[in-house]
Amino acid sequence: MYANRAIERAKQDIIHLCHAGLDSRALRVAVFEKLQSVMPYAVFWCATTDPSTLLFTGAVHGGLEVHAVPALVSNELLQEDFNKFTDLAKSRQPVSTLQLATRGDLTRSPRYREILEPAGLGNELRAVFRSGGAVWGALCLHREKRFTDFTAADVQFFAAIAPHLAAGLRAALLLDPVETAPAVDGPGLLVLADDLSVVATTPGAELLLGELCDWSQNLALPLAVHAVVSRLRALERDTPHAASAIPYVRLRSRSGRWLALHASRLSRAADQIAIIIELATPHEIAPLVLQTYGLTPREQEVTALVFKGLSTEDISAQLCISTLTVQQHLKAIFDKVGVRSRRDLVAQIFARSYWPAVAEDQGIAPEQWSPA
Repeated sequence: MYANRAIERAKQDIIHLCHAGLDSRALRVAVFEKLQSVMPYAVFWCATTDPSTLLFTGAVHGGLEVHAVPALVSNELLQEDFNKFTDLAKSRQPVSTLQLATRGDLTRSPRYREILEPAGLGNELRAVFRSGGAVWGALCLHREKRFTDFTAADVQFFAAIAPHLAAGLRAALLLDPVETAPAVDGPGLLVLADDLSVVATTPGAELLLGELCDWSQNLALPLAVHAVVSRLRALERDTPHAASAIPYVRLRSRSGRWLALHASRLSRAADQIAIIIELATPHEIAPLVLQTYGLTPREQEVTALVFKGLSTEDISAQLCISTLTVQQHLKAIFDKVGVRSRRDLVAQIFARSYWPAVAEDQGIAPEQWSPA
């Protein structure tokens, strides 16, 4: 009875944390501290994701050997396995264990045989955090092989808190910057050998990589770099014309800047990979920003046309819907974003990190533009 009360109290505490306006890292650290008291674990790992690509953008973790991070990323993006985040993202149930996925035979999993078992770890619990049809983060917990397995009650616990964690991670993208940062002159370049050792880097790359939240966690490379490199290798393996495909991931840095990381193979050095790190363009930012406010696909379409200065009648004609339907969409959009007008909508979404890039992209000064 006492244990049940403690678990319910921990669940309510975690739900409260998810809606307390914490930044992404602080939220995840606080949640894991609460979990340890009612659901002991040996290793935890929780990453944020780009909802469009499902690539990892940064992680907090504990009890995990540094070399295991790239191995886990490679397993997720390059290997056939059980209980993968991509599978959970498509499943009705966003939480499962490796034991359930392998039907009781953990040795069927390459991840278990090659990474978990050698580290003395047993079963694994994984969850994805979905909100508004998009995945905003992913988590895995591990217990030592000699300890109690994860139970159906543990799965139910995470199924209950997963939507709240998704909402918290999504909302964290809209918070004010954590720190200031110097101006950026242009893109940065990071060149990696096939073994992911650093061949060369530019000052711009070092500056922008320094803004990533997991760059200082004793990792040779940030998680986002591992993610785009693994996706590139997957494309090279599976796609005949992989040279034309350039995987990328968008993420928000500690300074509030939106960054884009692109990976490609160098044409004259086939054993080297180039990572371009740059400020994300308005075209890259806009869909993600609109998703963070929980707008439906149709509401995102309407908002995009508002940004272009189209009138209600023009939006109606372009989307083949009535003007009344457009007005209903606008009301829903204003309610979700917390504004009262088109002008306020544009200011709310772009005034901080996004508007300077939009103005530059359009070749106009911010004070010269006004929504129709």
